[in-house]
Amino acid sequence: MSTTISSLGHSCIRLEKDGHVLVLDPGGFSDPAALDGAGAVLVTHEHVDHVVPDTLTAALAAAPELQVWAPGAVVDLLLAAGASADRLHAVTEGDVFTAEGFTVQAVGQRHAVIHPSIPVVANVAYLVDGALLHPGDSFTRPPAGVHVEVLLLPVSAPWMKLSEAADYLQAVAPGIAVPIHDAILSDAGRGLVDRVIPQVTGGVAQYRRLAAGETLTL
Repeated sequence: MSTTISSLGHSCIRLEKDGHVLVLDPGGFSDPAALDGAGAVLVTHEHVDHVVPDTLTAALAAAPELQVWAPGAVVDLLLAAGASADRLHAVTEGDVFTAEGFTVQAVGQRHAVIHPSIPVVANVAYLVDGALLHPGDSFTRPPAGVHVEVLLLPVSAPWMKLSEAADYLQAVAPGIAVPIHDAILSDAGRGLVDRVIPQVTGGVAQYRRLAAGETLTL
């Protein structure tokens, strides 16, 4: 059964399989329509570019079937925003669960260090159907023995250098790398990233940016 992957801006990814929709990290830089028709949402961590508690709580109120999986800190934010506890699921590293027909494994624990003066928050990466890895704001590697078919690759952030993205891509060595986490880049900056990453990683993976409306089938 194939899965269709689309990018809804910044770190937000939408997966569709057999009529089911799973959305990852619908934050403040994402397409407002990202949650339309979704049955499940995975949130990697609490930063606003990955989740807007009021927006996600409103989506939960509007769609009774919608469920959310996230680290405990995000669950607390959603509860404070008025979300119902029975729709929220706190996850930690090692948890395996089914969300809207997708098998999901939680991997990793912590956000990358932004600066020594800024506290490091919890960050859970998600391995979906054993094939697609969304690391959130981290360079979390997949479990031992797992070959990642699609790596959602962060390429720009206050906590990273482009060389670190390249090193991460080489370490994971997926079949396809899809760049994410790039809302702070200009069009010229995205173009630069798209030229440099394939050049310095030596073709370790197919590098494919998903434009608005474009999909990738897994």
